[in-house]
Order: sequence, then structure tokens, then C-alpha cells
Amino acid sequence: MATSVGAANSAILKDPTLQIQRFHGLRSSGSVSLSRCVNVLPVSSSSSSLVRAVSTPIKPGTSEPKRSKVEIFKEQSNFLRYPLNEELLTEASNINEAATQLIKFHGSYQQTNRDERGSKSYQFMLRTKNPCGKVPKKLYLAMDDLADKFGIGTLRLTTRQTFQLHGILKKDLKTVMGTIVRSMGSTLGACGDLNRNVLAPAAPLARKDYLFAQETADNIAALLTPQSGAYYDLWVDGEKIMSAEPPEVVKARNDNSHGTNFPDSPEPIYGTQFLPRKFKIAVTVPADNSVDILTNDIGVVVVSDADGEPKGFNIYVGGGMGRTHRLETTFPRLGEPLGYVPKEDILYVVKAIVVTQRENGRRDDRKYSRMKYLISSWGIEKFRSVVEQYYGRKFEPFRELPEWEFKSYLGWHEQGNGGLFCGLHVDNGRIGGTMKKTLREVIEKYNLDVRLTPNQNIILCDIRRAWRRPITTALAQAGLLHPRYVDPLNVTAMACPAFPLCPLAITEAERGIPDILKRVRAVFDKVGLDYNESVVIRVTGCPNGCARPYMAELGLVGDGPNSYQIWLGGTPNQTSLAKCFMNKMKLHDLEKVLEPLFYNWKRKRQGKESFGDFTTRLGFEKLQEMVDKWEGPVDAPSRFNLKLFTDKETYEAMDELAKLQNKNAHQLAVEVIRNFVAAHQNGKSE
Repeated sequence: MATSVGAANSAILKDPTLQIQRFHGLRSSGSVSLSRCVNVLPVSSSSSSLVRAVSTPIKPGTSEPKRSKVEIFKEQSNFLRYPLNEELLTEASNINEAATQLIKFHGSYQQTNRDERGSKSYQFMLRTKNPCGKVPKKLYLAMDDLADKFGIGTLRLTTRQTFQLHGILKKDLKTVMGTIVRSMGSTLGACGDLNRNVLAPAAPLARKDYLFAQETADNIAALLTPQSGAYYDLWVDGEKIMSAEPPEVVKARNDNSHGTNFPDSPEPIYGTQFLPRKFKIAVTVPADNSVDILTNDIGVVVVSDADGEPKGFNIYVGGGMGRTHRLETTFPRLGEPLGYVPKEDILYVVKAIVVTQRENGRRDDRKYSRMKYLISSWGIEKFRSVVEQYYGRKFEPFRELPEWEFKSYLGWHEQGNGGLFCGLHVDNGRIGGTMKKTLREVIEKYNLDVRLTPNQNIILCDIRRAWRRPITTALAQAGLLHPRYVDPLNVTAMACPAFPLCPLAITEAERGIPDILKRVRAVFDKVGLDYNESVVIRVTGCPNGCARPYMAELGLVGDGPNSYQIWLGGTPNQTSLAKCFMNKMKLHDLEKVLEPLFYNWKRKRQGKESFGDFTTRLGFEKLQEMVDKWEGPVDAPSRFNLKLFTDKETYEAMDELAKLQNKNAHQLAVEVIRNFVAAHQNGKSE
């Protein structure tokens, strides 16, 4: 097994024969050496001596540890500048391999349109960084403009509360980046081997715990933002357009009491090498799992006293979704409890965890570089011990938490300060056409800030009561309906963009999920499940897990053209990991698999047992037997639905119309009725 990066801390530091390589900033561009070696005295975990910022331990006389190519690109980049700065000036429509890796740290991926044949047409995807999903009006309107002027005419809301712009040409990158920065936005660190966007509940509730969670997310994001200035050098000619940081953030970043920092580096936390891989953090309050808390490298939960006053935080570590097909040593993983810390320590604890991953996460094979693999290898006790060295204190016991609940925040809600907010469902986060035009008009007319949710939806904030009816009417006319008029399957469903622009996609996701959901709804109808029943469905075009399919009750993970793995066993509150039920299912066989599963769920569930809990209780052996022996429902479905159709002729006429839209008669009838009611009821007080 390849050597893992970083000191194996207490065990390694106790070995006086080891030499530790230390980072001292940038070497010459021709150098691939990490730096000179220095002897290190043995340090026990209880010693007061500092734990130095180190890299890979090596035995005297042995060769350098293996490193991935990306590690060398980072080392030679002058803190994310070179060769990206030169590549942006060339006439070519693309950039070279090293620059392609580095531009990720600046918030962009180089892509091609995979639907097009012949020579590659290069373009770039930009992703913003919006802690808590907060988007000021000025930034929203700028993103809306940029999508039309330089992109493909749509905005994409992501599963990490950010925007994605697709279709940006290389020659327009600086204009687009500069506009975002000057409009109160940023793309810095939205991609790359560093802390990504920090999640927090998007709801603008005027409650102490929610406000504190959102403030904490903002501070963590600021703490872990790159400091070298390369981003501003490249995109706004060195002009730093940013608000002043809270003093507690500056203090925590500069603190080196426990050997966390590179004192002489422009990047005191990240150094030249940044982190081994992407790093994801979420902050929330007890019971609110709108952020998929257990899927993050670090999950932070506000703990308050009986009066609702925040006192500290529970910390989870080691979550992560990505895996590689047919490689069992890669896997999705849930975060697990690390401990509790008082509220004033949170930035120091987060920094200590990040540094533990920086020093010890693998840098030789990027498939195994996420922190979840370090914790799986070490175990939580050893991981906690090493983090405590960098933290300088022991963790307190994890505080008891209530049951988690998924919250969508769709529909109209009281903010608690006299204002209202309105959560709008956006299928797969794709804003375009009439919806895009209407959203802009409403946001502009009423001067609204917005929030983006981790479920690819959008929230309009600070709405006066008098505005509710006209806003509701305008939104309904654009197809942005109250959630009661949205199919329950769609409300919780998610898909990644996949084809045509994602280079990792194996099959369809965003473009395929509308038809998949229609087919699932048809199966529900066929086996007699009620319309208001639902299952959490998530679809991805590859196994990397951007739409978090491994937390779904029914996850479809692309593994070939029109082919998916089927994952079952997640729960509606996103607290259980699904497991692979079927390694390969061709899309045309969807009904053959789902009909027996949903039919038996309806008839054999216990009480209000969710589909995910049902599949876990029965076990995959019984479920597979149901699929293999399926010959259709025992009770043949009636020729027409008497609840909707009073006569056969009406049913047959509706059935003919439905076939033209790839639906059945029941689906079309429900849709017609729902739209009729929506047109007459939207805007009325509830």
C-alpha cells in the first residue's frame, strides 16, 4: 500500500530515525523536490512541544514518496498563478493540463460539449461560492445577465447552495469573473483541493440558533479562503474587492500555538500544496437536516441551552459520497461523532481538523485522498487524538441530539421578524426561459435578496405581507407553483448535470430524470400507491455522487450508456447510507425492477414505514427474489380510475391525449386538475 501523506503523528513522531519534510513555500519552477529534510526530535502526544507543519515522513536514504501529478502542479504554481496566468493570454480556446487543474481552485472547470462530434469546442463552467446559500440582489441580477450574455442562457443551482454558469468561452473568463467579484460575489475555492462552499440552512429565520449557524458558516468560509491574492491578481488585476473579516477569523487563522501554520507562507493554512482533495463542511441546528449533514468532511451542529442561547457545537467528521465503480476500496461514508467544543473554539477546531487532513491525507492516489479514507484507516480514536494535538485541548463528550428531519422550506413561511419568505421548487436547479425572466422581474421589482438551498431550490427573502398575492400570482404564471401543486416525487428528487458538459458523465442524469420520475409515478399508479406518497430519488451520471445518490431511498448511479446501478436503503431524513442493490440495470428495465418493489412496499410495510426503511428491513435477498419472480400485480388494475372518470369514453379520450405526452390517463387528469386549481387558488391566503 502506498505511503500516506503527513506524519502518522504520535506514532511517527515517536520514531527518532524518521526525517520529516517541511514545506517552506514555493520552490523554483524546475524543482519537484518537496524541500530539504530536517531531523525531528521524538514528540509524544502528551508533550508540550509543538507539532510542526510537515509533509510525508520518509526513512533516511529512501527515495521521495510518490505524488500525484496534481501535487506537482500545485507546488510549481506560485500559489495558483502559473501557468494559468500565461495560458489565459494565448489565442487557443483551451488551456493546458496544469492550468486546467489550477483553474479549479479559482472556481472553474474546462469542459467540452459531448453532444457535438468532430473537433472539440472548449468552454468553461464557473461555480460561485455562497456560504449559507446567501445571494444579494446585486449578485443574482449579475448572474442572470451573465448567463444570457456569456453562457447558455440558464442558471444552475447546485447541491451545495451555489450557482453554476455553463458555456463561458476562454476569452470571456476575465470579464465574467470580474463582474461576479464586483457584484458582491466570488468563485474562489468553489472547486479544487481546498474547502468548498460551506453549507448552512438557507431559511432566513430570525432565530438565535439559525442566525448563529449561518454566522459560523460565514466565519469558517472566511477562515479557509485562500490568502495569497492570486485570484484577484488574475481576474481583477490585483484589486481586492472584499469586506473586512471579523477579528476572530483573523486571529484564528494567524494562531500557530500548536504548529498548524506555515509561518512564512502566503498561505498560512494551505501552504504550497493545499489539501490532498476537496473538503466539504456544513453547519446546522439540531433536527434540521436540510444540509445532508452526515455527507460532509466536517458537520457542525449548534448546541443551545434551555433558553435557546448557543453554547457550543457537536462535531461530525468523515462523511463523503464519491467512489469508483467496481473498486470496493472506494466507498461512500457517513460522518461520525468526534466530540463537543465550546462555541468560542469552533474556528480553532475546524482548523485543527483541516490540518490533520492536510498532513496525513494521501497525496499519491487521488481516489483515496478524501478525509473519509484517513478516518477509515486510522479509526476515530486515533483521528481524535491527532486533532487534539493541533487543537491543544481535549474534546468534550458529544451532546445528545433530537431526531434529524429533512426540511425543504418550500412555500410561504414567517421569518420571525415580521417578514415572509417563499421557497420555490426548481426541477434539478435549472432556471431558464419564462421562469428565469419572471424571477428576475420579481427580485428586481421588490428588491429581494435570495438564498439557494442544498436541494437545488431558491428562497425569496424579506417579503412584505402586502406583496404575497402579486408575487404568488406572477410566480404561478411562470410555473413556479406552491409545493402542493408539485408532484411529491419531484419535490425531493435531485440530479447532477451530467451530459452534455460534465467530462465525468457516463450517462444521463439531469436530462434523464424528468422521464424517470414520470415512469416512477406511473408505477405508483399501477400498484395503487397514493399520489401524496413519495420516495427520495436521486440520479447521477457517474459514481462521484454530486447529487448525493447514496443517501437516497432510490439512487440511480450511472455506470454505462442508459445503464445505472440501483442503490436502496437511504431514509427520508438523510441519516442512512444506501447500499448497492443492483450492479447494472438498463433504463428500459426500470419498471421490471420498481414494480415489484413498490407493490410489495404498499402491501407489506409496517405502519408508515418509508420505502428506504422497508428495503432495509426486508433485505436484498428477499427484494431480489421479488424482482425475479414478478409477474405483475395480483389484482389487475381497473380499466379506468373511477375516482377521476365517470365514464369509459372520457377515460379513453384522455388516454389518447396522454399518450401524446408520454403519460397515462390518470397522470394527465391529475395534472389538468392540479393546474386548474392552481390557476384559481394561487395568491389566496391560506
